[in-house]
Amino acid sequence: MGHFRFSFIFTFTSLLIALWWGYHLGGWSSALNMMLVTLILAFMEVSLSFDNAVVNASILKNWDEYWRKLFLTVGILIAVFGMRLLFPLVIVAQTADMGILEVWNLALDNPTEYSSKLIAHHAEISAFGGIFLLLVFLNFMLDEQKNIHWIEVIEKKLGMLGKIEAISIFISIVILMFFTSFVDQEHKLVVLTAGLWGIVVYVSVDILGYVLEKEHNDGDIANVVKKGSIGGFLYLEVLDASFSFDGVIGAFAITKDIVVIMLGLGIGAMFVRSITIYLVEKETLGAYIYLEHGAHYAIGILALIMLFGMKFHVPEIFTGLVGVAFILLSLYSSIKQKRLSS
Repeated sequence: MGHFRFSFIFTFTSLLIALWWGYHLGGWSSALNMMLVTLILAFMEVSLSFDNAVVNASILKNWDEYWRKLFLTVGILIAVFGMRLLFPLVIVAQTADMGILEVWNLALDNPTEYSSKLIAHHAEISAFGGIFLLLVFLNFMLDEQKNIHWIEVIEKKLGMLGKIEAISIFISIVILMFFTSFVDQEHKLVVLTAGLWGIVVYVSVDILGYVLEKEHNDGDIANVVKKGSIGGFLYLEVLDASFSFDGVIGAFAITKDIVVIMLGLGIGAMFVRSITIYLVEKETLGAYIYLEHGAHYAIGILALIMLFGMKFHVPEIFTGLVGVAFILLSLYSSIKQKRLSS
């Protein structure tokens, strides 16, 4: 339980804040409702981001203590306050030509209008996050040097495609163009641009990693992020951001209160970090060899769901359950394989 101590403290504190906030708005009835909604949002965030924890752990397991601590301190501040609170405010501020403080006041005084302004840009957010996550999935599957395969009939053939240079970029652009064709004509360009920015950001982190690690002659992102560096740190933060997009947008289907959304998603983000460290320190990924594969399949499905969601609504519970299902199936396969090997 030591790995989750701070998460439980953060949860207790956040629930007290939610209780006070609800009481301030409408008495004890509102207070209890706010606390319940906060817990629901926390569970939703954990279910949506559990595969994120597994992927994070697969990267962090070879990092040194300095970079792990940086990820758990500065990284968690960015995850909780940056992506769950500041990022939505920035989107509304930029698109509505308002100041950050104006948007914050709008979120508190007129949460319905605030959420409508944010949700109006759901397609662009989904295009960016979906394409970035798709590249995470593709670059794991299209690795010709990967010698552990969970679903061999798929992974071996995808691994052979990895010999083709820039194949993941090509596939991502084709998929982006396909899903953009379903978007309204007036939004096509902005959605396509947002998706291309997802590719640009992914490749930029790759380039940054190459520059920083050039002296080791090992600059590709798959290896750079494993060493612990600013490139790897940025990669994990953008990865976390891509996961959080769907959670932030989905949260507005449950409540319009920005304070409760930040508290609930913040609790979820804290537990995702705790699960990540637990998996690293207990060396769970080494013991359950297909867990990382299951997480990447879940990421691939989430990417497609986000892209599909640019036009059609996909229930958040379905998104969460799909991710958990792949994790559980890969865990079952890992346990089965472990028994056969022993």
